[in-house]
Amino acid sequence: MDQVKWNVGVIGAGVMGERMMNAIRTHEKFRVAAVSDVSAERAQEAAQKSGDVPWYTNYKELLKKVELDVIYLAVPPKFHHVIALDVLAHKKHLLCEKPLANSLTEAQEMLEAANNAGVVHAMNFPLYYQSVFPELTRRLEAIGDVRRIDILTHFHQWPRPWQQTPWLAGREQGGFIREVLPHFTHLTYELFGDLHVVHSEVDYPADPALCETGVSAILHLTDGTPVTINGLAGIAHEEHLDYRVYGSKGTLSVVNWSNLFVGGHGEALVPAEVPQQDRLSLLLDELSIAMNGGDARLVTFETGVKVQQVLEALLGHEKVHYIK
Repeated sequence: MDQVKWNVGVIGAGVMGERMMNAIRTHEKFRVAAVSDVSAERAQEAAQKSGDVPWYTNYKELLKKVELDVIYLAVPPKFHHVIALDVLAHKKHLLCEKPLANSLTEAQEMLEAANNAGVVHAMNFPLYYQSVFPELTRRLEAIGDVRRIDILTHFHQWPRPWQQTPWLAGREQGGFIREVLPHFTHLTYELFGDLHVVHSEVDYPADPALCETGVSAILHLTDGTPVTINGLAGIAHEEHLDYRVYGSKGTLSVVNWSNLFVGGHGEALVPAEVPQQDRLSLLLDELSIAMNGGDARLVTFETGVKVQQVLEALLGHEKVHYIK
C-alpha cells in the first residue's frame, strides 16, 4: 500500500536545496518534514516555507530528533561522504546531489554503506529526467554508426553569476569539471555505456586555491569510439554548452541543456520539437516507486561511482579501468 506522504529531511538549503524543496512542496507523495543548514537564516526560512517544520543547524540533530523516511543531501561535495555515512547508519533512504563524493574512495564507501543499509539510494542528474533524453535516445538509430561525441562547456564566468559560492571557485571541490561535466559524463554512460579517459590536460591559474580554467580531454567508449571534451572558463562570449553526437547518417546536438538540434547527411542542424516536462517531479515519482518496492528509473550510487571514476581521471587523481 502506498504511503500518502513520505517525510523528507533536507540537509542543505542552498540553491539546489531550494529547487528540490519547491518540487517536494507540490508533490503528492512527499513533504518536507525537517530542514538542516549551517546557516540558521537559510534553515529557518526554508522550514517556514515548508509549513513551519523543525529546522536545525546541525544535521545530526535532524537525524536524531525527527522521524524521516528519506534524506535529500544538497551540501557541497566534500561533505557528502561523512554526512551520507551518518544518514545510512540511520538506515534512511538517500537522494544525493552530484557528484557523489569528492574522491573515488569516498564514492565507493558510500555505495558500500548504502548497499549494506538496504535502502534506496539515488542521485539527481536532471538531464536524465528532461524530455530531451528520451527524444535523443529515440533518434540515435536514425543517425547510423556513431563516429564521435564532442562535449563543449564554455563559460564567460566561473562560478556562474547565479552560483557565487566560494567553494565552487576553489580547487578542492569546485570547478566546472566537477559541477557540470558529471551531467554529460552520465548522459554518455546512459546512452552508450562505460567511458575510459585516454588523455586529459587541465589548465589551472597561478593561485593554487582556485579551480581549473580549462580542460582538453580524449575519452573512448568501450568500442573505441572517441569522445572529446573542450572546456573553458573566462572567455569572452556567453555561456555555451553543446553535447554533439556525430553519426554516419546524421548528427544530434543538445545545446544549453534542453535544446535539441538534428540534421541528416549533408544537412544543416535544425531545431527539433521536444515536449516539456517537470524533471524534478519525474525524479520524485520514480523515487516514490522505489521506496514502495517497485522497479524505478533512478540513477543509483553504482552509476555515481562510474561517473566519479571519470571525473577523477579527468582531474588526474585516479587511474580509470574499464568496469563491466
